[in-house]
Amino acid sequence: MARIQPAQPEAYEPGREPGRGRRAARYAVPVAVAGIAAATISLVPALADSGDPALPTVTAEQLLTKIAASDTRTVDGTVKIETDLGLPSALSGGAGSLFGGSGAPSLPGAGSGDSPAAPQGQLTQLLIGSHQLHVATDGPDKQKLSIIEPAAEYSVIHNGDQLWGYDSKSDQAYHQTLPQDSAGARQRPEDFPATPQAAAKEVLKAADGTASITVDGTAKVAGRSAYVLLVTPQHAQRTTVGSVRIAVDAKTGVPLKLTLTPTSGGKAVFDVGFTKVGFAKPAASTFTFAPGKGVKVTEGGKAGAQARQDLPENALPRPAGSAARPTVLGSGWDTIAVIRTGGGLPSGAQKNGPDKDAESLLNSFGKKVTGSFGSGTLFHTRLVNALLTDDGTLYAGAVTPAALTDAANAANAAK
Repeated sequence: MARIQPAQPEAYEPGREPGRGRRAARYAVPVAVAGIAAATISLVPALADSGDPALPTVTAEQLLTKIAASDTRTVDGTVKIETDLGLPSALSGGAGSLFGGSGAPSLPGAGSGDSPAAPQGQLTQLLIGSHQLHVATDGPDKQKLSIIEPAAEYSVIHNGDQLWGYDSKSDQAYHQTLPQDSAGARQRPEDFPATPQAAAKEVLKAADGTASITVDGTAKVAGRSAYVLLVTPQHAQRTTVGSVRIAVDAKTGVPLKLTLTPTSGGKAVFDVGFTKVGFAKPAASTFTFAPGKGVKVTEGGKAGAQARQDLPENALPRPAGSAARPTVLGSGWDTIAVIRTGGGLPSGAQKNGPDKDAESLLNSFGKKVTGSFGSGTLFHTRLVNALLTDDGTLYAGAVTPAALTDAANAANAAK
């Protein structure tokens, strides 16, 4: 099948909804660790049913047009996410986890008051293992996502300018009134999941001119017939992204499933999709929340720069106010995000308490590397790699470790 590039990429630009004001996407994929993770989590996903339904033949261009033309704004379904980044088991589960959950520690100054109900900590647990979710959306201003565990449940609810998180395990809640940007649009937290359509459109936007996109058969997802789009990076010498498969509902054009396979092969890094889905409007009560008697509520008021400025000098890592905004090296799938954190791993007298515990966990999957840039710690996963130099510069992306060290060496030579 001939390789093609997506036609009229502006038609499926994230952040644009049919019949509503159109805004430019705020994020590009891949850009950094957080960008890739957020896009995958926000797909609101499930494992495909068996069987390849017989559907009329379509071209990739026609299927992309169908996605762009989809006017489905309401979704209610059950989701399964399976994530295999190849991280050590020491970093998943338990009180020492760095990847969220009610037992995980929070970085000081994260603007959550260290509440176990804050989305910033809870949603990152989706980066490890298998999880069952319930997802409901009613347009861009109403969403609810619940992480369902055997003996507990965590929910995050967005309704207009109100954001609530509730953790049943600790019986605590988190509340924030979301600010508006200069245009009057409501700003949502970066790590709050968007619609399934938005995540797939981010991937397709990244693929514009940088990947081959073909129709790779059909599939059954959550009992619905779907076409499968295959996105394969092109001219990317150092990316760790092998391919992305997106199952698109044949009737509505809504993405139902996303599978990302790394260049190293083997099991998918992300396999996320609906196991049950409907497109009727969820009840209005789905998006309301009132804390019960005795529930401890943490108010989240500090945002962005102020929260970053409040970080202790030896926090890990410590963004340095506006200087923590990432710069970008390269383009397309080989993109590397560079962040000046203001400090490397704790050393000497700083190695005590939480810092010592954090360093021990990080060192369990990191290794020391050296180059003309000096020395640093390289953190490796099956998809995202990161290099934190001893002077506090973080290089991260869906690229090979060699690409990161080369970037650090080049930055040092340019000084």
